Amino acid sequence: MARPNIDTDECVACGACVDACPMGVLEIEEEVATVVDEDSCIACGSCVDACPSGAILEIVDE
Repeated sequence: MARPNIDTDECVACGACVDACPMGVLEIEEEVATVVDEDSCIACGSCVDACPSGAILEIVDE
């Protein structure tokens, strides 16, 4: 299982990661990006690449 590691202090809630994720893993909730479906994460890194503020630090494999 994998999931994005999000630094919520750095997230600007722009939605770029949500738009970039091909699996619908992320949503903006309460003004930060939130993992809503970690079971679907394929660790592609699209969200990491798309984040303009660098708030998505890495994909964590668990």
